[in-house]
Amino acid sequence: MTTVEDRSDFSPADELPMARALELARQAAAAGEVPVGAVLVDAGGRVLAAEHNRTITDCDPTAHAEILCLRRAAAATGNYRLVGSTLYVSLEPCPMCAGALVWARVERVVFAAADPKAGAYGSVIDLAGVPTLNHRPRVAGGLRAGEAADVLKKFFAARR
Repeated sequence: MTTVEDRSDFSPADELPMARALELARQAAAAGEVPVGAVLVDAGGRVLAAEHNRTITDCDPTAHAEILCLRRAAAATGNYRLVGSTLYVSLEPCPMCAGALVWARVERVVFAAADPKAGAYGSVIDLAGVPTLNHRPRVAGGLRAGEAADVLKKFFAARR
């Protein structure tokens, strides 16, 4: 797939925000939420928002970590266009979140684990590759994928 960067494209600067996203995923699991965490940083590496899933807590099907980050960052910057930003997320975004990332003009998305059930950046569909969209983020998948998959597996195993 041409829209997902090779793993060798990860830089040392990608490690800290992804570590924080994984920490947030574990917090989500402890709260009974599907363990997904996300961190949005600006072009200079400053954290604009850090969230985990809160769909159950907020009784809101749109309260995915990615959406919550976009809302918080837009409010903080006074602009829904988050040009130059990078989103780090522990699980490949779903179609809803991938669409919101397009509208927010997020420049780059880095995810840990692929989502074979609902992933919208290559696993099920590839919104980043749709040529008619006015914006297509660069996408890199697989950073700390094993760690993210382990968090998800443990969460779902405990509920079955």
